[in-house]
Amino acid sequence: MLADAAIALLAESGMRGLTHRAVDVRAGMPAGTTSAYLRTRQALVEAVVQRLADLDRADLGDRQLPTTAPSGQPGPRLSPADLDQLAAGIAGVLDHWLSAGRHRTLARYACLLEAVHRPQLRTILEHGTVLRTQAVDLLARAGAPDPRRQGHQFVAFVDGLLFDRLVGAGALDAPPPGTPASRADLTAAVRDLLRAVTT
Repeated sequence: MLADAAIALLAESGMRGLTHRAVDVRAGMPAGTTSAYLRTRQALVEAVVQRLADLDRADLGDRQLPTTAPSGQPGPRLSPADLDQLAAGIAGVLDHWLSAGRHRTLARYACLLEAVHRPQLRTILEHGTVLRTQAVDLLARAGAPDPRRQGHQFVAFVDGLLFDRLVGAGALDAPPPGTPASRADLTAAVRDLLRAVTT
């Protein structure tokens, strides 16, 4: 509950709005509750990042994107049809993060920017490596010539697409998030990326 209140504050006001007192008020808790559980600002930010990572993993799991086998071994080779399904699944996650999950996306970027200025926070943002590992596996199964390099690039490109639709010029021309047209547009963009890195 405290982390969710902090995420909402970050989305609305950025890092400047994130204080223990503000979290107490937002969560409807007595004064001093947040500082009793999360004594320092770093502990508060760490709790936010952990909550964001948990919610992101749940979103990705709900979409049932093809991943490595339970044993950690690569799964079967992906066909062009599998790549189309993968593009649609990724687009669905992105569309959710731009619509219903928009506040979480804004909070995530606020935390990432904070880590630039506070290197001690970078270690708690390492959940992004899970996505890169999955991307490397998926692109290897799709026949990419250099899956490690291209997997990392693919995650960066998709993150850039998300950021562009959230705050950049692409948001002006894109269909409204949360609509079939938005998902179709994002699917086409992700499919183009997949084709570019696997050919």
